[in-house]
Amino acid sequence: MAVKIRLARKGRKKQPFYHIVVADSRSPRDGRFIEKIGTYNPVTNPSTVELDFDKALGWLQKGALPTDTCRGILSREGVLLKKHLLEGVKKGAFDEAEAEKRFNEWKAKNDAKLESKKSGLEKAREEEISKKLEAEKKINEARAAALAKKQAELAAAEAAANQPEVVVEETAEETTVEAPAEEATVEVPVAEAAASQSETVAEETAEEAAAEAPAEEAATEKPVAEEPAASQPETVVEEIAEETTAEAPAKEAATEKPVAEEPTAE
Repeated sequence: MAVKIRLARKGRKKQPFYHIVVADSRSPRDGRFIEKIGTYNPVTNPSTVELDFDKALGWLQKGALPTDTCRGILSREGVLLKKHLLEGVKKGAFDEAEAEKRFNEWKAKNDAKLESKKSGLEKAREEEISKKLEAEKKINEARAAALAKKQAELAAAEAAANQPEVVVEETAEETTVEAPAEEATVEVPVAEAAASQSETVAEETAEEAAAEAPAEEAATEKPVAEEPAASQPETVVEEIAEETTAEAPAKEAATEKPVAEEPTAE
């Protein structure tokens, strides 16, 4: 029976996450396994590995065969190097202290390399973010400039649309201001003309009155000359009145006679 160190897939769709397991080669990929020795997450950059170093080294020493992906993971974590150094100690090429020293030196270099890679990735990520921010800033500035230009055009159009009304209002105000002055200038000659006209009319009426005065005097003199004729009826009336007064005693005498004869009749 062959034992392998391989990956068992977990996680959601398009979000892979793997378990590093020791399993029988005849078992399905996500089936039964002997032991879980770590996890592997390829989504992160760099990929994240959590590994039980001693268990992985023990299974390698027992003869477990890693798959290609697991071999790369074990090599990056230094499990394969540790196994190689321990084999050199067994052969007597160097002692355990030398093997531990070499492993620690490699581990320090590998850690520095990983750290530089992480810092480089972070720096690249920050630069990318800054570039995106600058691009967005330029886009926003371009949009703001376009909006300002559009607003300026609209303001100019509104000003052009409102300008005739303002001109008409100004002309109306100018005409209203100039109208009293023109009326004053017109009223002065009119008043003078009216005064002169009234004077000429008065003079004409005076002349007409002076011309008509002799005719009226002549017309009034004729009744004065005819006054004896007009007063003649009055004299006739007076004569008639005198005659009536003269006849009155005779009538009275005639009426008194029967009064005197009444005693004789008795």
